[in-house]
Amino acid sequence: MPTLPEPVQALIEALHHLPGVGPRTAERLALYLVQTDPEAVGHLARTLVAAREQIRACQLCGALTLAQPCAICTDPRRDTTLLCIVERPVDILSIEKSGTYRGRFHVLGGKISPTNGVGPEDLRIAELEKRLTREPVQEVILALGSDVEGDATSVYLARRLGGKRVKLSRLAHGLPVGSGLEFADELTLSRAIEGRRSIE
Repeated sequence: MPTLPEPVQALIEALHHLPGVGPRTAERLALYLVQTDPEAVGHLARTLVAAREQIRACQLCGALTLAQPCAICTDPRRDTTLLCIVERPVDILSIEKSGTYRGRFHVLGGKISPTNGVGPEDLRIAELEKRLTREPVQEVILALGSDVEGDATSVYLARRLGGKRVKLSRLAHGLPVGSGLEFADELTLSRAIEGRRSIE
């Protein structure tokens, strides 16, 4: 059986590292790219590099942005008394698509996971506490996944923020158990935000 040339194999391997791209999809993409118009491939490569070089994390909330701070943080129409805590920047996009939430966000940058070597000090919790002293936040919504690590992180944050004189709530259940926010549809997210409850 003939083997593919080394550059094609290397491209397949690189594409296979992308989330959601299995070996067959990686092979199909690689074969398409090496056979398509060179200008189209060059445009794709330049676009990838430009996006990676230009996009940064917002220095205030952690969202993906071109400008500092991001458009959500600088939008005067957002409710500054509400702060939604999410694990990753992509979670902001999921919540924004629901069209229900009009407050601001704070990206933790992960969740507590001792088995993966991630502790509270590895997350943006200190930055969160500083924001709570500077901003007029009255309610903190914990919008973390409903898996074991998400639950543990929510419990930890509830204990740590308990004395900050802010209401703590968590998204209502109805989100897929054991998965992240990106797998929830807009209606499920909308209902979860509207049905959030206080953490006792």
